Amino acid sequence: MILGALVAAGLDSDVLRRELAKLKLTGYELDIRPIKKQGFAAVKVDVKLTAQSGHRHLHHIVKIIDDANLAPSVKDRAKRVFTRLAEAEAAVHGSSVEKVHFHEVGAVDAIIDIVGAAIGLELLRVERVISSPIPVGSGTVKCEHGVMPVPAPGTAELLKGFPIAPSDEVGELTTPTGAAILTTLAGEFGPLPAMTIQHCGYGAGNREGQTRPNLLRLFIGSVGPTHDEADQVVVLETNLDDTTGQQIGHAMEALFAAGALDVFTVPIAMKKNRPGVLLSVIAPMDRADACEEVLFSQTSTFGVRHTACKRTKLHRETRRVATRYGSIRIKVGSRGGRAVIASPEYDDCVEVAGRMGIPLRDVMFEAQRAWQEKHGGA
Repeated sequence: MILGALVAAGLDSDVLRRELAKLKLTGYELDIRPIKKQGFAAVKVDVKLTAQSGHRHLHHIVKIIDDANLAPSVKDRAKRVFTRLAEAEAAVHGSSVEKVHFHEVGAVDAIIDIVGAAIGLELLRVERVISSPIPVGSGTVKCEHGVMPVPAPGTAELLKGFPIAPSDEVGELTTPTGAAILTTLAGEFGPLPAMTIQHCGYGAGNREGQTRPNLLRLFIGSVGPTHDEADQVVVLETNLDDTTGQQIGHAMEALFAAGALDVFTVPIAMKKNRPGVLLSVIAPMDRADACEEVLFSQTSTFGVRHTACKRTKLHRETRRVATRYGSIRIKVGSRGGRAVIASPEYDDCVEVAGRMGIPLRDVMFEAQRAWQEKHGGA
């Protein structure tokens, strides 16, 4: 359905076929055709297998992708999706990423679905993906392991930390492959953002919806120059009154290693008049579980609070300025195409200060002065 929506929104199907051929996969045919689904014009994409495909491990799939003459961004997106799938499968089956057999997920059709989605986003020059909360359906679904409640275990694992939408439609509305693509590639989940719509496409699924058309709708558009960058993060918090300073320091290092964006502490007064520490972690949605594991294993906490947040950011880039002490990097934050803050790179300034035996503040002041003389403003 994702591939169908991309084609309906302007992706050239012949170019898609040509790019997918770079995978050197055999044993399938790609059927792309316009259809009507419950009264709506849509595109249906089917991967029809012409030969039996065996199970694959993650390293087999990564090699197939790495060996293909595809754009680096396509390879990166596709491998990140498959890595999330492997992590989810390992968690569900109590195995490791290295030992996971991908079963249906490792088959040719899933490789085409995932790599095709990455190709489509690249060819359509999509820079940012936003998804609505994900509807999972209801009832049960039959899979390799028998009849399972919806969402199936693999899908449920992939959706941990992400918003889902209630649905009275009976059946599986989101598959593990679809969940992996959305939770890996979407940087934000919520309502349709302010944008100028350029294309709208509908991708059709196999089943006939009972309460709604079985379609995935995709909007492609542009945002104005004043639009802020934004993504979705999770804030993890826990109160600690019986964890030592050394243990908290060690936990903070482990949290950064687990993928945290920021970690900080605030002194608080807790029950029984005990001084304590509020330990807060800001993490990408897909690293929430890893950071939570660190909190439980490296501190004395009995519980962790989760809060999903939208994070609005300045556009960031690194530039260099020439100073009397040498070249120093400057972190520049822009909004609406205008630089609003410029901050000397701390590590560069520390290195210069140490090498030349001068105060750090003098180096930072000189870098800031050099930037303002050249650019003004921030």
